[in-house]
Amino acid sequence: MTARLALVGDRSAAVRSHTRIPLLLQGLDLDAYWIPTEDVDEELAGFDAIWLVPGSPYRSEAGAVQAVRIARERRIPFLGTCGGLQHALLEFARNVCGLDVHHGETTPDADDLLIVPLTCSLVGHEGTIVTTPDSLAHRILGAVRTVERYHCAYGLSEKYLQPLQLHGLRVTGTDEEGQLRIVELDDHPFFLATLFQPELAETQPHPIVKMLAIAAQEHATVVR
Repeated sequence: MTARLALVGDRSAAVRSHTRIPLLLQGLDLDAYWIPTEDVDEELAGFDAIWLVPGSPYRSEAGAVQAVRIARERRIPFLGTCGGLQHALLEFARNVCGLDVHHGETTPDADDLLIVPLTCSLVGHEGTIVTTPDSLAHRILGAVRTVERYHCAYGLSEKYLQPLQLHGLRVTGTDEEGQLRIVELDDHPFFLATLFQPELAETQPHPIVKMLAIAAQEHATVVR
């Protein structure tokens, strides 16, 4: 049975990851459908996996956040990369922690910014990721340390890290200075978000994408 994957994001030839994703999905048993953020609705729950792809600011922040919520609450395998991680954090902070917080790229003058400019931009950079043993990220990547590629300028405000963790968000990957780079949820079949972009890796498909495909297949087998 071929699993159905929703690629949520505003597809553009100007976004490098958008041009690479169709290529890296070749050979995986997935039917992929691009869903613009302004078109996200409850029908998204009919997919076997949801990937909130890079490309922020999204045309609809509300749509991006809703995609995360559907995946989290309906227990649909979820991957968020770069902007996808940022909006996964927004969704969790708002709907699980009850925080009235905002994204610094879209509302820079807001008082409560959950997502803020990184001290050092990671656009076009690569760096070491340190994974937490006995985590989904560690099992997928197969090593304590790995080098990954970024195209990102925003990340989590440190003042909100503890409230997120107290409500169950698990940080399972950091850079060598301890800054958040991967998060996941233990009480979910597959919920993983990364600040780096596995779709930019030289070796494709990246292990994270392969494991998302396996999780989608498992979901399709159970649900259909």
